[in-house]
Amino acid sequence: MRSIDVVVLTKNSEHLLEKCLLSIYQNVPVKNLIVIDGFSTDKTLKIVDETAKKYGNVKVLTVEGTRARAREKGIQQVTTDWFMFVDSDVVLCKNWFRKAEKHLAADVGAVWGVNIDVIPNMRDRRILKLQNLIARQCFGLRGGMHDTLIRREVVQDIHIPEQLHAYEDAYIVNWIRDKGYKIVVGDEIYCLHFKPSTNWRLQNGVSQAIIDFRCGVLYSRLYSYIFYYPIFMMQWFLQLSIHGARSLSTSQCNPKLIR
Repeated sequence: MRSIDVVVLTKNSEHLLEKCLLSIYQNVPVKNLIVIDGFSTDKTLKIVDETAKKYGNVKVLTVEGTRARAREKGIQQVTTDWFMFVDSDVVLCKNWFRKAEKHLAADVGAVWGVNIDVIPNMRDRRILKLQNLIARQCFGLRGGMHDTLIRREVVQDIHIPEQLHAYEDAYIVNWIRDKGYKIVVGDEIYCLHFKPSTNWRLQNGVSQAIIDFRCGVLYSRLYSYIFYYPIFMMQWFLQLSIHGARSLSTSQCNPKLIR
């Protein structure tokens, strides 16, 4: 089994980073873990430092700017023929790389693992299957870098537009396709996507929607992707209501004293 470099973008990623990095080392033959950090102020770098002490093959770069710049800097640090992008808020499935490796061929530029957004307390198989289907359809339109294995030579000269703080993944996917390579969606390859608690604040949700619209429609011009927005909004409000109910329940169980 070949060893590969793994690039992880972080910024205040403490909510899941420890589990994310553990899943990488358990399911990917890591040559170097390249962490591109956007000036985290929480325990992110402490978790990275503990990982470095445990495995000894961690490199950290601090990069200011958009995700486009961070991904480009990460690519520039890669030394292996194939490398992975893994988002800091996902957990890889068991034997991720072993399953992905069988898809590698001369005409393949990348192998993508389906990202499954985790909805708290959701066990309905129909909804989970729908999520899987939507994720695959969305990837066909805009790509994704949640858990993606990439041929280095295809992207080593890439220049991602600086303004793409979102949809930089779409730019990378289109770049690979324009080079004449296929992108394979693995049948048994996936990651579980645990969004941070800040995502469930209304103000943050609106802010993310604006960034998504600006980068996806105005910059990337992925107009057909707009038709998926109602589905995303429905899913977001579903998760928001679950988190809201949980917070309310917690506050009722632990009432504050009024002095």
